[in-house]
Amino acid sequence: MFDDTRTDDLEAETPLLFGRVLDGRGGGRTVTWQEANAWQPGTPGEVLWMHLRRDRPGVAEWLEQTLGLPEPTAELLTSEDTRPRAFSEDGALVATLRGINFNPGAEPEDMVSMQVWCDGQRLITLRRRPLQTPRSVMHDLDGGRGPVDAGAAITSLVEHMIARMNRSIVDMNEVIDQLEDTDPDDDPESMLDKISTIRRNCLALKRHMSPQHVALERISRDAPAWFEDHDRREIAETIDRMRRYIDDLDISKESAVVLQDDLRARAVAQSNRTSYLLTIVAAIFLPLGFVTGLLGINVGGMPGASNPDAFWLVVAMCVAILVMQLLMFWRWKWFG
Repeated sequence: MFDDTRTDDLEAETPLLFGRVLDGRGGGRTVTWQEANAWQPGTPGEVLWMHLRRDRPGVAEWLEQTLGLPEPTAELLTSEDTRPRAFSEDGALVATLRGINFNPGAEPEDMVSMQVWCDGQRLITLRRRPLQTPRSVMHDLDGGRGPVDAGAAITSLVEHMIARMNRSIVDMNEVIDQLEDTDPDDDPESMLDKISTIRRNCLALKRHMSPQHVALERISRDAPAWFEDHDRREIAETIDRMRRYIDDLDISKESAVVLQDDLRARAVAQSNRTSYLLTIVAAIFLPLGFVTGLLGINVGGMPGASNPDAFWLVVAMCVAILVMQLLMFWRWKWFG
């Protein structure tokens, strides 16, 4: 895991989180904010990649003045409207993508957005909250096994982002497997809470992944000419992988629904059994209570008031009533 919250001390007052110049051979060298602003391609194949914080002051103005972007595009790249989308504009690719939020205390459905702009020579990625995907690609570059051009850098970012989505889906499936192996009578309330969380996560992830699927198709189909055929094939493979992940989400959601329905059915059955037993107990003691209540009133003329054997006669009568009730319940199959 790579901590995207850290920045170099020299860049602490600038929007730049990190900058690399791709050398065209899988490696890259570090550049500062000042160097990146003055950068021009030195050798064929060099690409400047700048990873920025979009919530820093002046980022939109920098995009307009330094890169010459139209105002609507600059606003899109720095706005909080993070619904996934992609389009081409004047030979550049503009995209908004979303990834799983693995920051401490975050839920999987709390997606993190990343805006992308690239004209083939400059690649600008922007984020507000920490995002691990760019750091992973940067680590590959620093190790000499990273992307060789702008198109490969974008496909690598997309692949890392989608792969991290699979991690969240696998985690949810593992929880479902554990719940299926758990005795439902151990802690049904806790199980229902976990299942409800999984269902919410599945719905939220699918709500975000479906438009991202459309955005990736737009990249594969409408990206500028510098986005080469092998890059389009890589994006197409990522799209297929994402379709499988969406199918996995549907399966996870259905499994959670089945578990939830089973637990609720068990709870209803248990409640019905309890109500049934209470009904039988009430039916047994209702006539007995009536008899004892009738004989316990303090009025004159009560039969047996002076008879020393009256108590045992009442007990015998109650036992007879109880036996008669049990025989009737057995005949009516109330104990079945």
